[in-house]
Amino acid sequence: MAHGTFRGFSPIAGTTIAVMASIATLAQQGPTFKTGTQVVSLFVTVADAQKRLVPDLTQEEFEVFDNEKPQAITYFDNSVHPITVVMMLDTSGSMTLTIDLLKQAAEQFLIRLLPDDKAKVGAFNDKIQLSARFTHNRDELITAAKDLDFGNGTRLWDAVGMSVDELKGIEGRRVVLVFTDGDDTASRTSLGTVIDRARADEMMIYAIGLESNYMGPNGRMIKTRPDRGLRKIADETGGGYFELERSTDLAPTFTRVAQELHSQYVIGFMPTQLDGRVHKLTVKLKQAGLTARARRSYLAAADKATAGEQSR
Repeated sequence: MAHGTFRGFSPIAGTTIAVMASIATLAQQGPTFKTGTQVVSLFVTVADAQKRLVPDLTQEEFEVFDNEKPQAITYFDNSVHPITVVMMLDTSGSMTLTIDLLKQAAEQFLIRLLPDDKAKVGAFNDKIQLSARFTHNRDELITAAKDLDFGNGTRLWDAVGMSVDELKGIEGRRVVLVFTDGDDTASRTSLGTVIDRARADEMMIYAIGLESNYMGPNGRMIKTRPDRGLRKIADETGGGYFELERSTDLAPTFTRVAQELHSQYVIGFMPTQLDGRVHKLTVKLKQAGLTARARRSYLAAADKATAGEQSR
C-alpha cells in the first residue's frame, strides 16, 4: 500500500481511521481481514473439563496477551465460517493392517464438511500423493481417499510442508489435517521449517497420531509411536493433537476435528508493536473450568495482515 501525506491529514490519524474503518467493515461483512490491516487474529477452541466444546461464550469471557501484555479485543465472532483444508494421511507399510479403518475415518471427516468448505486429500509414504484440485464435492473427495496408495518410508514433514504450499494464496481459513502412526523417516524438510512457514502464513495444523502394530521383515510384530513433533506443531499453530492407542478411535477423532473446526471463535486485536519478531500469544478465559486453545505465536511484521483473511 502506498502512503502519502495530504494537507490537513495526519498520517497517524489516517492509519487509525483506516484500521477502525476496516474493523467496522468486518462487523458488517464477517471476518475478512486484508493485507495491511494491523489486526492479529486467533482462532480459539474452547472446551470444558469433560472436553466438550463450548461455542456460546461472549467476548467479555476472553483475555488475550501479546508477549504477556493484555490486549484490547477489537474483533469477536463465533459464527461458522468456511475452511479450506488439506488432509494428509500416512499410508506407509506400518499402516497395512489399519488402512481400511483409516479411510473410513477420513470419510467421516469429509462428509462433515459444510457446503462452502473445500478440501484436497493426500497421502504420504516414500512419495507424496495429492488429489488434483480443491473441491466442495464430497463424493469426489471420498473417492480420492479410497484410492490412496501404499509405499515405504514416512515423509511426514515433507507432506505437511507440501500441504502448506498448496494452501498459500488461498483466501479464507486454511487448515492442514495430518495423520501418522510413526516417526518421520525420509523428509528433506525439518519440523522447525514447517512450523515457521505455518506461522508466517497463518495456517492451523491438526494432527492425529496412532500407536500401531505391523509385521516386520523378520516376521515379528513391531509397535510404532507417532512422531513427537505432531503435538508441537499442533500446539504452536492452534490446532488440536490427538494421540490414539486404538484404531477404533480413528473415526470418532476425525469427526471431532470436523466439529472443532466449525465451533471456533475468531478474536482480533491491534498490536502495539510491529518489530518483525515472533511474539508469544496467550488466550485465557475468565470462567473457571474452561480451557482455550489457540496459536501460541505470530510474526509481528508490518507488511502482514495477521487477522484472518483466512476466516472468510
